[in-house]
Amino acid sequence: MAGTFRYWSLLFLLGVGLSASARDIPKELWGKWRITRILPVQTISCWGDKEAKPLLGTEIEYGAKLLRWRTTQASHVDSEMREITAEQFETQNSSPSASGSQVNFRQLGIRALKVQQVVIKHDDAQITGATSEIPGDNVLIKRKNAIVFSVCNVYFEAKRISTASH
Repeated sequence: MAGTFRYWSLLFLLGVGLSASARDIPKELWGKWRITRILPVQTISCWGDKEAKPLLGTEIEYGAKLLRWRTTQASHVDSEMREITAEQFETQNSSPSASGSQVNFRQLGIRALKVQQVVIKHDDAQITGATSEIPGDNVLIKRKNAIVFSVCNVYFEAKRISTASH
């Protein structure tokens, strides 16, 4: 009996946790953003210049349940916003070997000790055969009108070009 109670209690808690985590994309991102540059970082990437450069000048659009890049629109959108410190980011995005990826806030032009990170969960997309990411689905809010994101471990900066009230 106690085992059954714990089982149902656990299912209830998991269900509450799952429903509580389903969130709209934060208003801080709503609007249109233009991808302006590739950031110079030391990473091992699945993309080269051929795949990365065509993103420059393209736009990302965000709304409450909207993530769109070019003609690709994310479906089943859910987001998570959290604070990430410079140390946490570097640990999560750098490999321990000297020849691996080495990414930190300084290389991304982020002067703050911590920033907001928005992770947008969505169904897999087919941008290239190398990734199921959509540009802008994992974002660091650099400033009110500047964000940083990576695709295939290539880092980009985007600037806000308009706001939206979705």
